[in-house]
Amino acid sequence: MNEDLFFGIPVLILFIIFVVIPGFRIVMQYEKGIIFTLGRYTSTKNPGLRWFVPYIQTMQKIDMRIMTVDVPKQEVMTKDNIPVNINAVVYFRVKNPENAVVEISDYVLAVIQQSQSALKDVIGTNDLDTILSERKRIGVEIKNIVDQATEKWGVDIEAINVQEIELPEDMKRAMAKQAEAERNRRAMVIAAQGEVESAQKMLEAAKTLEQSPVTIQLKTLQTMKDISSSQSQTIAMFPVELINLLGGKK
Repeated sequence: MNEDLFFGIPVLILFIIFVVIPGFRIVMQYEKGIIFTLGRYTSTKNPGLRWFVPYIQTMQKIDMRIMTVDVPKQEVMTKDNIPVNINAVVYFRVKNPENAVVEISDYVLAVIQQSQSALKDVIGTNDLDTILSERKRIGVEIKNIVDQATEKWGVDIEAINVQEIELPEDMKRAMAKQAEAERNRRAMVIAAQGEVESAQKMLEAAKTLEQSPVTIQLKTLQTMKDISSSQSQTIAMFPVELINLLGGKK
């Protein structure tokens, strides 16, 4: 009995060291553990302290958080045959960890390549003005295309944002000249509108003064007061009656 106990304790210790302990894994809150038994998918472990049979089973952890990847800058031809260098950012998460492991070897690389392809397709069907003014709509259109392709991989595309659009140098200069011409045109229109409004106000003032001779005389006196402050001015004053007489008025 003692001999059996003497040999049983070391065997139990060895079993714990080489079988029980290696089977424990900690699955983080943002992870899922995919269990393969003899190479075949059998279960998915939720977050916490989990155990599987070592040497027979293996565990692969999958990050379930939203991931961000850059779509490398690439030259794309627009619908109106203008080459632009454009890049984007993709936000995605794994919604089905089993498919993300079983259906594709590297889902991150696959998302990047699929986004590159969709980016070329969408940019090629829009002209430059639309691309520059409707980035958000173009990002949504790219997202829908990529989302359809990645759904079978267990990956959900949250958003795709078009970030940088680099134009050719000659196109930049042409757009700068166009913008300057537009600014000059607006300045000329504003100045012309100001002249029109000023002329209208002067015409209204003249009509008002014409209807009131007393007001004309007061305005004349005010004008004389304003110019009398200058030493170089000589003022000649004539009675209004004399001016009317010389003008042939009764």
